[in-house]
Amino acid sequence: MKASEIREMNPDELVDELANLQRKLFDIRTQAVTEKLEDPTQLTKAKRNIARLKTIIRERELAQQESESEPSDKIT
Repeated sequence: MKASEIREMNPDELVDELANLQRKLFDIRTQAVTEKLEDPTQLTKAKRNIARLKTIIRERELAQQESESEPSDKIT
């Protein structure tokens, strides 16, 4: 999943995708413990996708806070 794809999602989709990836990460970890993991790189890929999602969610939060804190009327 690319960052550009993630940025196109709306906030509800981001939260849903994050929950799905966290569930998937749990399943991958379980498979790794029971030694049934076919592709060991899945673990790293899942972690990176979760990090990308969280980063973009945080960027949006900061942008929203910044826009709220800026005064709309400037006296000159």
